Amino acid sequence: MSNIVVQMLTIGLVAGLTGGMFGLGGGAIMVPAMVLLVGLDQKFATGTSIAAQILPIGILGAIVYYRNGNMNLKYAAIVAIGLIVGNLFGALFANQPFISGELIKKLYGIFLLLLAIRYLVGT
Repeated sequence: MSNIVVQMLTIGLVAGLTGGMFGLGGGAIMVPAMVLLVGLDQKFATGTSIAAQILPIGILGAIVYYRNGNMNLKYAAIVAIGLIVGNLFGALFANQPFISGELIKKLYGIFLLLLAIRYLVGT
């Protein structure tokens, strides 16, 4: 197997594990790993992450959570509607000619920093 295949499989495995444990993977794991470890452009990594998530990758994890009573299907459906609309508008914004990969990388870093502060400091 080539080095890139091993790297991408490892990224997918780690993202899958964190997705199953914490409900995250794409933006928080796959994109930074593809940018920082593999050297992909920010926009290219984001597009690749979204493409990887098109298939129902979370179905097995969702079944486990559902069987254990840790899921609200109504809330999930509402969030899914928001994801569809938000994903479209986010992609349209990020792919404007005047939005560089470097700007998206910085905006993403600010987002993660604010999220980390919120988790560490609390409500």
